[in-house]
Amino acid sequence: MDLYPAIDIRSGACVRLVQGDYAQEKVYRADPVEVAGELVAAGARWLHVVDLDAARTGRPENRKTVAAVAATAAAARVPVQSGGGVRDEGAAEALLDAGVARVVVGTAALEDPGMVRRLAGRHPGAVAVGLDARGGQLAVRGWTAVAGLSPAEALGCFEDSGVAAFVVTDIARDGMMAGPDAGGLAGVLALTAVPVIASGGVATLADLRALAGLEAAGRRLAGAVVGTALYEGSFSVAEALVACGR
Repeated sequence: MDLYPAIDIRSGACVRLVQGDYAQEKVYRADPVEVAGELVAAGARWLHVVDLDAARTGRPENRKTVAAVAATAAAARVPVQSGGGVRDEGAAEALLDAGVARVVVGTAALEDPGMVRRLAGRHPGAVAVGLDARGGQLAVRGWTAVAGLSPAEALGCFEDSGVAAFVVTDIARDGMMAGPDAGGLAGVLALTAVPVIASGGVATLADLRALAGLEAAGRRLAGAVVGTALYEGSFSVAEALVACGR
């Protein structure tokens, strides 16, 4: 299982939100590019970057910073997976041109599935769908609105779309360090053959080991996004990689 250290960017800084609430923000570092360099130096093999401002507005508020993060990671041959505010094909292409290896499309994927299929066709392996769930329903626009679609329905919609992965976030657990929803993730694994990356709730190395060992329908998770636990010093990148089996 791959480890995806998270870099969430808002107003140019590296922050974390609690349950996606923009009013509950903690600024960890002023320079996300510096953070990226430290994570890569610590052994990270992927980075997961989110433009929180763009997620809410649809405008590329922090694209220059995302590009700088991607350049820093690329210097060490570490790919960056990035999302937030990718509302159209132009925005996705701009991120790929900026050096991002994989674009995560959330809101636009649910509103225009055809766009995702076109992108995935042009960029094999470089497009993922972000499924952010709260109370059994998917949330969109920076988690400020409900899509009116269940995760199971979305999984079926994109099963044959050619996307590289589903990034599945449990909003209620995001930033809470309350442990991941293993049962819910097992349900997702049982419904799709597309690689699944879990996000939300990881607090301990035991959580990571549990996710790495989670199996349903003969399938295991492809990755886990970890943010707050790393920033709070609960464990190191090196320890997390071992827990993930890397």
